[in-house]
Amino acid sequence: MGRVVILALALSTRLVAAQEPVSAQTLKAALDSLRTTARFPGATLGISLPGGISLGVASGFSDTVRKVPMQATDRLLQGSVGKTYVAAIALQLVQEGTLSLDDPIAKYLGSEPWFTRLPNSARITVRHLMQHTSGLVRWEFDPAAAAVMRAHPFKVWTPVERLGYLFDKPAPFEAGAGWEYSDTNYIVLGMIIERITGRTYYDELHRRLLRPLHLVNTIPSDRRRLEKVVNGYAGPRNDLGGFDASLVDGMLAVNPQLEWTGGGVASTSQELAHWLRILFTGRVIPQPLLDQMVAGVPARLGANVRYGLGMMIRDTPLGPAWGHSGFFPGYATEALYFPELDMAVAIQVNVTDPYPRGLVPFLIHVAGIVPSTKR
Repeated sequence: MGRVVILALALSTRLVAAQEPVSAQTLKAALDSLRTTARFPGATLGISLPGGISLGVASGFSDTVRKVPMQATDRLLQGSVGKTYVAAIALQLVQEGTLSLDDPIAKYLGSEPWFTRLPNSARITVRHLMQHTSGLVRWEFDPAAAAVMRAHPFKVWTPVERLGYLFDKPAPFEAGAGWEYSDTNYIVLGMIIERITGRTYYDELHRRLLRPLHLVNTIPSDRRRLEKVVNGYAGPRNDLGGFDASLVDGMLAVNPQLEWTGGGVASTSQELAHWLRILFTGRVIPQPLLDQMVAGVPARLGANVRYGLGMMIRDTPLGPAWGHSGFFPGYATEALYFPELDMAVAIQVNVTDPYPRGLVPFLIHVAGIVPSTKR
């Protein structure tokens, strides 16, 4: 990581000193240098700026055997960055008055026969789910769940099957009394969204966000064959089985449907950056709810990182940065929006073994070399 940071600082100093407009060629050169230093197969980088300015560049290979170059138009799995869409839909329901952040989840799911078997079920609120303060641990980290994933990599999971790995087990802390990152929180939130709207989560994603915002390069990762999603390299030691390349005959080696509202989206990096900037410039939810989205609680996600409502909040040399990290075997993603620059940047990398380091510092320094109307 140290070499990556030093590289990014050197690039930043040289380019800012020159006071030259940052072109796609300059951004590609920076991404090429990061890829060479960090030694990953391929990556895409996206930037979104005021005035409809959007750039996407790529580096390396999407297929290391056939030597297929990575393209800026290639899609990669976002992993947990998909929680940003789930949170936005939930906050739209808050704005519409059909959901309250401080409602107990029992209001929506309490009639389910399994509900009382869920840890902390009587005291969890919607806000607890969205901030990861519910005490619901990660269902997919249960050894029994991991064994099922390895034995049945193509399985289609139901929400209750996911939650079942927590039934009748103690929570690590009472609701609201601790913090632990967990996809399970967003599985429950997805169930609440479906209960309120009467539609599937992915129908709501298309209806509320993808279609009206013209996010044509963002798709649900709800099946093994996903259009324009390129190969990722998970490494044979990954938790979901003895495979390296994520694509086999054009289909993913593990059904990404297992993520659902814990992630569940694939996109280009360019459109991912565009999504974050759309979100934080008020086209999705009003400012009072955006303010709540980035009002974070302490989170065990590294130095100076807090967690809001589906959003990570970082302190950086460029001011606060709002965004999310994501991981799925073979794919790693980081996306950040800098409110003081009105700029969003995103990077997606097609390897998770070894895990790519230095992505966040790289994005911070990329943002530092791009001219901003607010700088």
